[in-house]
This record gives sequence, structure tokens and C-alpha cells, in this order.
Amino acid sequence: MRIGIQTGYWSRKPPKGIVPALVAAEALGLDSVWTAEAYGSDAFTPLAWWGSRTRRVRLGTGIAQMAARTPTATAMHAITLDHLSGGRFVLGLGASGPQVVEGWYGQPYRRPLARTREFVDVVREVVARERPVTYDGDFYRLPLPADTAGATGLGKALKPTVHPRRREIPIVLAAQGPKNVALAAEIADGWMAGFYAPKADAEHRALLAEGFAARSGSRSPSSRFEVLATVPAVVRDDVEAAADVIRPHVALYAGGMGSKEANFHKASLDRLGYKDVLDEVQELYLAGRREDAARAVPLELVEEIALVGPAEKVQRDLARWDGTALTTMLLQGDPASVLTVLAAAQEREATTAGRVRSRAGSLLARVAPRKA
Repeated sequence: MRIGIQTGYWSRKPPKGIVPALVAAEALGLDSVWTAEAYGSDAFTPLAWWGSRTRRVRLGTGIAQMAARTPTATAMHAITLDHLSGGRFVLGLGASGPQVVEGWYGQPYRRPLARTREFVDVVREVVARERPVTYDGDFYRLPLPADTAGATGLGKALKPTVHPRRREIPIVLAAQGPKNVALAAEIADGWMAGFYAPKADAEHRALLAEGFAARSGSRSPSSRFEVLATVPAVVRDDVEAAADVIRPHVALYAGGMGSKEANFHKASLDRLGYKDVLDEVQELYLAGRREDAARAVPLELVEEIALVGPAEKVQRDLARWDGTALTTMLLQGDPASVLTVLAAAQEREATTAGRVRSRAGSLLARVAPRKA
């Protein structure tokens, strides 16, 4: 299992200590660094700025929101960063949710799965640079037809002036709902989970296998398909104190990211068996009682989705992810905690003679539902 760093999106201002942590982590064998965006900092600029201080790690958007840019503009970002990084770029995409898409970008949040299919199609066509880009979809039409309201009729099919470094840039889809997870396995090169819990591994494998079975053409499933998940990490001597750092994060996503009617993050956590307690967390959060909402998040839930506690406990807890479909763990936390977990992971790898890193066999077999 590879280890990456999820820097997330900024809060009030740029986070401190990212570059020294990345340099130190790269020396320890870090696989990748990922950035995010919501409605503040964007995903591409920090990745280019911080990534320029690294030489080997992969650089991924985790995630870039599709509503923020056209697919052709997104492909331009990808081609540019792939060149500047020497072919280290990974394009992570996500549909976000109606709160952001309609509230921030002013676009209707309808048929997100169908829109995702079209978006990925156009990005791949741009990057392939085989011919001028044309597309006739329900959401994206290139060139814009002359009979479209407000169109001049002067649109021309184009292809990028820049020759991409690679004909294919890996695309990872962020997804939480069952249909979205299956879609990622069907059309993308990887799936990025929001809240990944080892105990739900069989469910994840079944959804991925469903998507692999629906693949068509030359894009067959292989051992190169990635399964990534952001795992918060807080190394503290006191487990409850460490969990207290994570609880507000869980309360925010379960209570405030989305609405009571549509919150994909809460639904993902509900499926882990915490619906009743998370209903309470959501009620408290929406009532403005954010501290109470955080306190209502149980330690058991935090330990399902995060690494918390003393270094020795964290090292033991890493074993829960062994043998799951997860191929890349994206650590999120303060630099000291992240580096501690990375070092622990490297130590585990050394003591198991490379078993954790093994890439043998097809991932299709790995994600097939396990027999009882």
C-alpha cells in the first residue's frame, strides 16, 4: 500500500509547514501529494507551487471540481502540469454536491453521473490529441452548434497547440455513492474514497467489480487501477485527545457539507452503521451547536476512518488496511503526525518483505467479493 499526503483545501489562509513536510516525506519514500478545492483555494495552483520543490512524488488533484471548469480547460491544466512535473501529474475529478455546484458555481446539479461520463470523454480526447475535438453530448457540445441561442456560428473544432507529454494522463474519480463508485471503476483509472473503513471492504470490492464488468473497449481493468482514500492522522499520547482533533472534521462533513436532504458524506458514514448518532450530529450542527455536534461523534467512528493515538497504536492500527482494496492511503494531518505514520508504514513494509507493496495479479481479482 502506497502512502501519499492529502493537503486538502485551505481554511482562512495557506497552511504552514507543507513544503518542509513534503521534502522530508519524499526522502522517506512518499508516493504522492494531493490538493483539494471547495470554495476557497483551488486545487491546481498549490499543487504546482509545492510540487516544484519535489522531484519524484506524483502530483494529484484530490479533487478538482468539474463544475469549476469546462473539460477542455481542465485538460489544459492537466497537460501543462504534466509537462512541468515531468509526467508526474494525476487528474482527480469530482462532481461535488448541489450546495457548491448550484450555490457557488451557479450551475444546475442534475444527472451528475451522466455529466461525469461526458466530462471524462472530452478530457481524454483533448489529451490524446489525435484530431480536432468534437463532441455532441447532453452537457458538452464542441464546437457549439450555430443554432444555439447566442452563438455566432463561427466555432471551429480545435486540438491543443501543446503536444501532451503522455497520450493518457491518469484520471481518478472521487465518489461516495454506490453508483458513483461503480462508475469510477468503469471509466476511470482510479477511485478516491471519501470515508474509507476497512470493515466495509467487501462492499467496496463488489461495487468496483460491478464497474469493471461494465468496461468497454480497450480500457480493461488492471493492476494499475488505484483505490485511494484520505485517512486523517493525529499522533498523540492520549487517544481521546487525538480523536478530538478529528471530531470537528467529521461533524462538519456529516452536518454541514450539504443539506439535510442531500449530504453524500453523511450517507457514506451512515452505511458504516452510525446513522442514529450521525442524525444527532447533523441536528446539532444545523442548529448552530457545532461544539456539541463534534462531542457527539463517537470514538469508535473516528477509529474506523482515521489513525489516532500513540505512535505504537497507530502502527498496529495500520494493519487493519492490509489486504483491503485500498492501494494508496492519503494521510491528512499535522506534519509531525503524517511523518510519524509514514515512517511507521515504511517500517511495516520492511518487516513484511515487501508484501504490502506487492502489485502482482489483477486488481479485478482483488476487488471481487470475498468468499465467506
